[in-house]
Amino acid sequence: MSTLTRPAKVATDSPVRRTSPRRAGRRGAYKGLLFMLPFLIGFLLTYVVPIGYALNQSLHEKKSSGIGFGPTKVVFAGFANFSAILADGTFWAGMLRTLLFGAAQITVMLGISLLLALLLDGVAARAVRFFRAGLLIPYVIPGVVSTLIWLFLYSPTASPIVDIAEQAGTSVTFFGGLNTYLSLGNLLTWQGIGFNMILISASLQALPRELYEAARLDGAKEWRIAWSIKVPNITGILVLTGMFSLIGRLQLFTEPLFLRYVAPESISTDFTPMLEIFDRAFKTGDYQYAAAESLVLAVVTGVLAFVFYRVTNRKMS
Repeated sequence: MSTLTRPAKVATDSPVRRTSPRRAGRRGAYKGLLFMLPFLIGFLLTYVVPIGYALNQSLHEKKSSGIGFGPTKVVFAGFANFSAILADGTFWAGMLRTLLFGAAQITVMLGISLLLALLLDGVAARAVRFFRAGLLIPYVIPGVVSTLIWLFLYSPTASPIVDIAEQAGTSVTFFGGLNTYLSLGNLLTWQGIGFNMILISASLQALPRELYEAARLDGAKEWRIAWSIKVPNITGILVLTGMFSLIGRLQLFTEPLFLRYVAPESISTDFTPMLEIFDRAFKTGDYQYAAAESLVLAVVTGVLAFVFYRVTNRKMS
């Protein structure tokens, strides 16, 4: 008689060790921190540390010992530099000059960029790529190089434009009075048109084409489609480019610095706030006052950019 054998008992697997949600979240936070670490180090070294150093410098000032003929030493001055800046008419005049100039120049630049983007939006894709690349060249060229190019074209002795005008029996001057602002504005507009046009054109490409087809079926012309459909739907990028341009104008430095070598009588050392800060720090040697000016300029720039963004967003929404 055969005996039935019992099946061997199968060993069960050991229970799976589960990680608690809190521990998993902690590990994810550590991994995210490791990914952010290079950025945090760079941000700390290039932004936080310089700002802290500038703040420390701004709270000090140089004083001469004795009756003013002895050696100078740096002493703690509290907010004395900031109080002096509030009463510094030269600094605020440069700020106002830059703002008024920027308001006119940014309007012209963004208007031309918008017009070019609208024109390219109706062109074949291959032609669009060609024109985009061509218009982006001025932005790709470093600011110093482009300024030197226009410096040559503005030169009263070497400019081919001046030579052609003289051969035609007329005289052309690029500096003095209003011409100084027109020359500087032309240079900045030439630099910025391509970049802003690319951003606006990308926003136009993202709009649904069904809107245009429906408008055409209703009998709308191309200019009407552009004004009533395209422009209202890209107000966000117009506000963004305007805000970036405003920040750039308040930090205007390289272009007027180089143009000053050609027309020192038209572009003074306090033409813009950045030129004033540069002159204070590296020519006068008053680093403490220049540090305070740079912090004031940063605060004013941030406040104006925030106000500009909120106001324009509210009007266009």
